[in-house]
Amino acid sequence: MLATVSSATVVGVKGQPVRVEVHVGAGLPSFTVVGQPDSSCREARDRVRAAFAVTGLAWPNKKVTVNLAPSGVRKVGTGLDLAVAVGVLVAADELPAEAIAGLAFVGELGLDGTLRPVPGTVPIVGALAGARPATGVGPPWVVVPVASHVEAALVVGERVRPVAGLRTLVDVLRGELAWPDPPAAGPVPTPPHPPDLADVRGQPVARLGLELAAAGGHHLLLVGPPGAGKTMLARRLPGLLPPLGADDALEATCVHSAAGVALPPGGLVRVPPFRAPHHATSAAALIGGGSAAIRPGEASLAAHGVLFLDELGEYPPAVLDALRTPLEEGVVRVARARESVELPARFLLVAAMNPCPCGDGGPPGACRCSPAARARYHRRLSGPLLDRLDLRVEVGKPTADELLGHERGEPTAPVAERVAAARERAAARGVAANAELSAAAIEVHCRPSIAAGHVLEGALRTGQLSARGLARVRAVARTIADLRGGGGDLAPDDVALALSLRRPVVTVDHRLAG
Repeated sequence: MLATVSSATVVGVKGQPVRVEVHVGAGLPSFTVVGQPDSSCREARDRVRAAFAVTGLAWPNKKVTVNLAPSGVRKVGTGLDLAVAVGVLVAADELPAEAIAGLAFVGELGLDGTLRPVPGTVPIVGALAGARPATGVGPPWVVVPVASHVEAALVVGERVRPVAGLRTLVDVLRGELAWPDPPAAGPVPTPPHPPDLADVRGQPVARLGLELAAAGGHHLLLVGPPGAGKTMLARRLPGLLPPLGADDALEATCVHSAAGVALPPGGLVRVPPFRAPHHATSAAALIGGGSAAIRPGEASLAAHGVLFLDELGEYPPAVLDALRTPLEEGVVRVARARESVELPARFLLVAAMNPCPCGDGGPPGACRCSPAARARYHRRLSGPLLDRLDLRVEVGKPTADELLGHERGEPTAPVAERVAAARERAAARGVAANAELSAAAIEVHCRPSIAAGHVLEGALRTGQLSARGLARVRAVARTIADLRGGGGDLAPDDVALALSLRRPVVTVDHRLAG
């Protein structure tokens, strides 16, 4: 007999509906899984058989063949276990086919028959919500483990059937039990307050750079000696950003769910993510990819939030250069022989580095590095990558009066209000932040005044700006004007400030880098 059960798998960060076809027929007793399953998916045959034995369900002493359609898509993970088990029961006449009409099944089976959550529940259920079930009409009700109820409910609302184990599910489908009630929703704890910008002493230029980065979505590079406050500043940036909108929150939640990252209480990622990978991170871990299955990297996990790269000069150049396309286009495209996946990666990059390997930097006599060592250190940052960093700020050591004084800096709350107001002005232009303005939109919304045009012309004639740099300076100047509440054409002071914040803070003599 043949049974078809609805389920889904994850491809990148998106769900792919899967039809689990199970045939139980004559032949030597065996259990075969086909349809491009990976190793963990293929091992379902052992988990399902053990769950049947422990829960007292009869296993058919026949040839069992499971096909995972469409066969052209690679199936990864253990989320198809429950669908396979239900398919075997229906194909072996242990369950009536009508019992699973309008249902889809997602979950991993333990050897004792319990149902366990799987990574990617949000995109998996999202794919099922828009797919026609194998039997029945209309959107399916999705059967999930109890621990996955909150994630599944984010997508399909009340059309979720949480079940603790295979035995309970079989009794429900046979009509012997009613569907279990969903777990009671507990109080959602208040998220912890982000670090306050008032803790930062001094650093007026760096604070301005941080505010501009938050208001306009401009990528920021902080260069300064150890202990100057670069990391402290970067960790306070998420507190300046507005909460995620509905679409962005759902996309960030899908990415975190697909990567197996724990979701916040309530399930939905509402606070802009903050990711700070170590400088020994590989290109695949940073950008995304993998050999067995394509998984989102740190760039995707930081989508709609902040990606903080500390000790930027210690990253391998190939890893840093892999960020060029995500910085420019906001997506990561991973191509393999069998599949190609596009991952979201529109993040705000904040990078921090020392001025040289020893960290003492530029004061005469302080740096212990040779010119060649400094050149090799700076050479890790290619020109095309630096050109994509709109703001480059030198962070000096705070003075004794600033560190020991009783006057604190401006707190996060008023700065966040200015950032929100600037982003509202950007939203009126059709973008979330000015850094997303297209070339055509920059011509419309970032027109320099006559005097400001002369400032830009001088920077172009002296080679200070590239064509991309000109567009980025105009976008930053627009953000500066938005923060002060100005409109109309860009003023000379706005353009001059944007240029000063783009000046090189590291200089490289490539002749010494060999």
